[in-house]
Amino acid sequence: MTTHLRVGDVFPDFELPDHRNNPRRLSKFTKPSPMDEKLGFEDGYPLILIFGRGFFCPRDQQHMRQLIQFQSELAVNFGKLATVSTDAPLTGAAFRAGLGAEWPFLSDEKREVTERIGILDETEGEYAYVAQPYTFVLRPDLTIHSIYDGWFFVGRPTLEELRHDLRTIMETRSDYHYEAHNTLEVKKIRIPQQEWIDGTPPLGDNSLPVTEGVVRWFDVEAGVGMLQSDTSDDDVFFNFTAIPGEGYRTLRPDTPVRFEVVKSEAGLTARNVQKKEEA
Repeated sequence: MTTHLRVGDVFPDFELPDHRNNPRRLSKFTKPSPMDEKLGFEDGYPLILIFGRGFFCPRDQQHMRQLIQFQSELAVNFGKLATVSTDAPLTGAAFRAGLGAEWPFLSDEKREVTERIGILDETEGEYAYVAQPYTFVLRPDLTIHSIYDGWFFVGRPTLEELRHDLRTIMETRSDYHYEAHNTLEVKKIRIPQQEWIDGTPPLGDNSLPVTEGVVRWFDVEAGVGMLQSDTSDDDVFFNFTAIPGEGYRTLRPDTPVRFEVVKSEAGLTARNVQKKEEA
């Protein structure tokens, strides 16, 4: 049995449990980030989807060790990675931890996806009734960009091949070039550090309305959060660059703050977010 999928086909948007036994839908990996959506960059991100035989296969082990070298680079390249095997979630979790992998390991223990895309290994021997080793590089809309048949190890993609695939996909993004970020609309949300270079500006100096509220949540990894405003029922989005200062800044949930409000088609955004001084 060999996959019937071809380059240009749309990959099935399946849902499988991950190594923590939490359900994960494929399209959630490629969706734009909250920051992208706020800026109007709705292209999404590429996904490298790897089907393997499982923890016991020495070729899978070697392939995963190569990807360990790639995962830090993948993060700054804004690419996504997920592996699928017929291992149970607990087994996948142990394999992942032993490797030091940071990407999700999905479990197709019931073989539903593996059979659906036609890569169930039906040969006799140690690898029977598991997934044939295939790698699919997917565009954000799950269209297949590349397929690698890894039945022999040499057929699996090298890191350089994956880099080339990712670059080709990322070059189609609306924000791939500098000019897309160097606009007034974008700089209302991602605030240039030059604005804070001479110290924290007084609230309201730029004629924007000033309000108070609290930090509802802040995602340290993504650098974005939401504020609850005292003057509006709508949450107010903010990027970490809206906190005056240098370097990476954060705010804890429930921190009382004062801030300026920018209204746009994308909703409310905060600027000049400052901790409220205690009376």
